[in-house]
Amino acid sequence: MEVMLLMIDEETARNVLVTALSRGGDFAEIFAERRLVYNLRLEEGRVEENTSGYELGAGVRVMRGESVAYAYTNDLDPAALEETARVAAASSREGTTKAVSLEKPLLALPRREEEHPVLLDVGAYARDGKIDLLRRADQAAREAGPHIIQVVVMLGDARQEVFIANSLGEMVEDTRVRVRLVVQAVAAKDGEIQTGHESPGMLGGYELFHESTPEDAGRTAALQALTMLEARPAPSGPMAVVIANGTGGVLFHEACGHSLEADAVYKKASVFEGKLGRKVASPLVNAYDDATLINRWGSFSYDDEGVRASRTPLIEEGELRGFINDRKRSLRDGTAPTGNGRRQSYRFVPIPRMTNTYIEVGKSSREDVIADTALGFYARKLGGGEVNPVTGDFIFAVTEGYMIRNGKIAEPVKGATLIGNGPRVLMDIDAVADDLDFDTGMCGKEGQAVPVCTGQPTLRVREMVIGGTSEVV
Repeated sequence: MEVMLLMIDEETARNVLVTALSRGGDFAEIFAERRLVYNLRLEEGRVEENTSGYELGAGVRVMRGESVAYAYTNDLDPAALEETARVAAASSREGTTKAVSLEKPLLALPRREEEHPVLLDVGAYARDGKIDLLRRADQAAREAGPHIIQVVVMLGDARQEVFIANSLGEMVEDTRVRVRLVVQAVAAKDGEIQTGHESPGMLGGYELFHESTPEDAGRTAALQALTMLEARPAPSGPMAVVIANGTGGVLFHEACGHSLEADAVYKKASVFEGKLGRKVASPLVNAYDDATLINRWGSFSYDDEGVRASRTPLIEEGELRGFINDRKRSLRDGTAPTGNGRRQSYRFVPIPRMTNTYIEVGKSSREDVIADTALGFYARKLGGGEVNPVTGDFIFAVTEGYMIRNGKIAEPVKGATLIGNGPRVLMDIDAVADDLDFDTGMCGKEGQAVPVCTGQPTLRVREMVIGGTSEVV
């Protein structure tokens, strides 16, 4: 990977921070970003979209207690940066108007690019090669079966370089390269339409397709659609539910993960508020947020506040061990930041966000979990849903589901939803397998979208309500 050039020199950064604190404050920070993105879309065998974008800019933040003032600019000239700092300083209203001195020298923290190696950088991969990846995924999906009527393949890559300096004396540079492929396949038969979806991605370059080929993604999406095309209507009512590894992790992410973000806890909008140190899940459950996982889609070396990435225990042996926080919450509470301050771009303030959030492996095998289930529902892939973070109540669509009969995966069923309560589901987990896997996604919160991974091994919930249109037979 090419070495990033320093976007802002140390003297300029220091002057900007001094200006930002010229009317007082507890903390000041400058975040600068340079980002190049490239996107391709293939539909009906044609490249329908070919876009690229370049962003360059910086934001200055001043914090006083609970007050946050933020201003940004797309001009990295020192004069423009200092004017941006003056705007942020003038907008900060809480507390003293006395200037705060910046006594500590800026200390550059060590670069960490080697932790997430990039073997085939996005800038060195030719456009024709990218189009070939799209066509390979498209062809594999169409060859999966005669009932595939539409395939859409999207490929995106990005190279983001960031510079962060703050009034604590820290100065950080980081480079993040990401690549992701999204395949959507539509199958139709006798008036019935079903859709399949697959989206491999990584913090890294085009070496992604050495292990996860575009053909794999195309076939997986198409086979999901074809399988559900032949499925019968899902049953309704309470039963044991086995949730597959990988994509099943979105249930924990949505139903529980957002309630573990410190801003929700502070606002008392979290079902986990006041439960630190208490039992909130089955003893089989160990859950973490970990941005240090090598080359995972949601990983990085430093977060968007310059905090070192870390592995944050959320639940261990069923006990609530911690929350996901950012600088604002850590300074307020007098605790160490967890490295979860994230922002979509320099135009946004950072907020507590998940990275790679997952339930850790257990001691059972996937085969044993299923074999030990006499009658139940197997959620192979989950779609969208709705969650109330205050109560934990949720409803999730199942995009690929099966019945379990006599300890074996049986017929596919369609139109199923999972209805339940996040904390209750955590308590009712009675089996966890050893086959941890991850899926990629973009998580939205307060108008900002950031890359995240959701993960879990195969696990079983003692009982959940299945929303369907037929009776269990």
